[in-house]
Amino acid sequence: MLYRRWANKDELVLAAIAHYGHAHPIETPNTGTLRSDLLAVLTAFSNAGATFLAVLAAAGFSGLLVDTGLTPAQARDKLLGDQRIRSGQIIYQRAHDRGEIDLNRIPPAVLAMPFDLVRHDLFINLKPLRRKRIHSIIDELFLPLLKSYQSPPATTRSTTSKPASRRTEPP
Repeated sequence: MLYRRWANKDELVLAAIAHYGHAHPIETPNTGTLRSDLLAVLTAFSNAGATFLAVLAAAGFSGLLVDTGLTPAQARDKLLGDQRIRSGQIIYQRAHDRGEIDLNRIPPAVLAMPFDLVRHDLFINLKPLRRKRIHSIIDELFLPLLKSYQSPPATTRSTTSKPASRRTEPP
């Protein structure tokens, strides 16, 4: 009966995993600061994603998804679609609108970094990240990196000191 809807077990597994992901969406926080929003969303992503990735990894390691011909990244993209980046985009846009960051100056790879690190740790450990690790990703890696992409402060010339002029005639 299952094969009437899905061509094979692989498609059934992908559909079940996708259903789980869509049935348990991660809410996008709005705490008022970029740091707090990222801490909240990455913690929620870690907690929800541990179960999701464990199932996906088990299916992949067992060879169940071999017949799909998908790489792990392609399977992830198929399952999550744009949901995996939507929260980040919303958080970053709000931070941009508040003047915390300038999205025009920050490369997409930098913005993806905290999410990629959490996803990596989840995939390697198959359990939620510790609070200390999430704080480290944000406070020790991501936020310091963002500082290198901030607009340089406007330089003002002091009116009290003028550069010395060179004399061209003898005294």
